[in-house]
Amino acid sequence: MSTDDDLDKARDEMEQEYRQFREHLGQILEAVDRVQRATVTDDVYGTLEHLEDVVHKARTGGVLGSGAKGHRSAREDWLKLSGGGQAR
Repeated sequence: MSTDDDLDKARDEMEQEYRQFREHLGQILEAVDRVQRATVTDDVYGTLEHLEDVVHKARTGGVLGSGAKGHRSAREDWLKLSGGGQAR
């Protein structure tokens, strides 16, 4: 069984990763807005490519971050320590 301190640290890590995800979510929504505002004369391929890049960065974290992938890992650790069962 884990200590309360281990559980608190795991929860803090999960919350930090979640905050990073929420920051990325704002960037995703901005990129989606660009796609929605695109007109017939815009480079829709490039606009969609930008959206893909932003979503990929949010999911994987890019070069320096951990993205949603980091949250998944932190959540799994927290679930194990909290006795919360299987991570989904």
